[in-house]
Amino acid sequence: MFPIIDGHLDSLQALYLPGDNTRSLLTETKTGHFNLPRAQKGLFAGGLFAIFVPATPKRNEIHIAFPERGDERFKPVEGSYAEGIAKSGIDCLHQLAADSEGRLKIATTARHVRDNLNKGIISAILHFEGAEPIASDFSNLEYYYQSGLRSVGIVWSRANAFGHGVDFKFPGSPDTGPGLSDEGKELVRVCNRMGILMDLSHLNEKGFWDVHKLSAAPLVATHSCMHALTPITRNLTDRQLDAIKESNGIVGINFCTGFLRDDAKLTPDTPIEDIVKHIVYATEKMGVDHVGIGSDFDGALIPEAIGDVAGLPKLIQNLMDNGFDEASIRKIAHENWLRVFADSFKSD
Repeated sequence: MFPIIDGHLDSLQALYLPGDNTRSLLTETKTGHFNLPRAQKGLFAGGLFAIFVPATPKRNEIHIAFPERGDERFKPVEGSYAEGIAKSGIDCLHQLAADSEGRLKIATTARHVRDNLNKGIISAILHFEGAEPIASDFSNLEYYYQSGLRSVGIVWSRANAFGHGVDFKFPGSPDTGPGLSDEGKELVRVCNRMGILMDLSHLNEKGFWDVHKLSAAPLVATHSCMHALTPITRNLTDRQLDAIKESNGIVGINFCTGFLRDDAKLTPDTPIEDIVKHIVYATEKMGVDHVGIGSDFDGALIPEAIGDVAGLPKLIQNLMDNGFDEASIRKIAHENWLRVFADSFKSD
């Protein structure tokens, strides 16, 4: 049995942003990629539940085309607006846990996650995809921490007060724009002290190297793939992979078809083997201890062969078919994430 911890899913957007109000994450429906019954079928043990602040208060629907610079999704957002969205998302996650009848619990330490996994309870770790809800003087960060925040992506792909993101250019280099602002550098220091994981997915390369210089914690890219296989700006270069390995960090392999395919096309007709290729490459470059899963469920177009969270065992079977032994699969499925959580979060 291989319970799976997922580095990134956007399913909370169904609750805190306007959209299809008939969707439930508690009952089994065919809408979206995630709900609790399908998660249990897929041996989903938990993951980082993202709160993303869109430029306008509407759902960031699964991409049929990558946004380009100038698209409204790249517009900056005001802090008060971002804070309101974040508070709504936090309330929705807490309500989901309360309504789940013990099937899902908010986890704030590595031990919480491990204990829940052993009991068959799904762990929800609160994550900000983009630091816009955080005040530049960090005055509201303690509130977020007490609400369960344990992971922050400095940016989504747009720039904010803390740093600059990459776009979705193909082919393209992640070396786009300047590094972290002074506030961004202080955010790294403050999150290190508080025990909040720093997510480098979506961050540009100069920002990545700023975090590398400043952070005492493992370097983590929660939902990215390999630039050598798919040279889109959102993927990681070999040099970045070397730094992640040296820090005892992890890359969660993204299921977005445009990050997996050598032509970067967004098409559901993408085989599971393309996910496996990126996992194989990552293990060859970094070793199996630094590779995990970061699906991007409900935030990306994923291979129809996976379908949704219930399809995760298909990936596990494909890894077995490609020669991964049980010890390696356990690491990729959940053990590596548990180690990184232990090294990043504060203990009880």
